[in-house]
Amino acid sequence: MNSFEDRKKIFENKFAHDEELKFKVNSKRNKYLGEWASEVLGKKDEEKDQYILEVIKSDFSEPGDEDIIKKLYQDLKDKNISEKDVREKLNELLQVAKKDFL
Repeated sequence: MNSFEDRKKIFENKFAHDEELKFKVNSKRNKYLGEWASEVLGKKDEEKDQYILEVIKSDFSEPGDEDIIKKLYQDLKDKNISEKDVREKLNELLQVAKKDFL
C-alpha cells in the first residue's frame, strides 16, 4: 500500500471510531435524560424503565436533538419545565455522558 492509501484507511477508521463514540455518548445522555424526566414525572419501577426506553427511542424519530427535546417538553410542560430547561438539561447531561467515555 502506498502512503495515500494508508492515510485514507487511517482516516476512515478514525471517522468510524468517532461516529461510534458519538452514538454511545448520545445514547447515554438520552438514558440520563429519561431518568431525570421520569423522576420529575414521579414514575417508579417498571413504569420508570419503560419511560426511559421511550425517551431513548424518541431520539430516532428525526436527525438531531429536536425530536427528543420535543418529546420531553411535551411530557414535562405540566410540571413547569420549559423548552429552555429541557435544552439546558440536555447539554448538562451530554457533558456527564462524555465524561463516562473519556
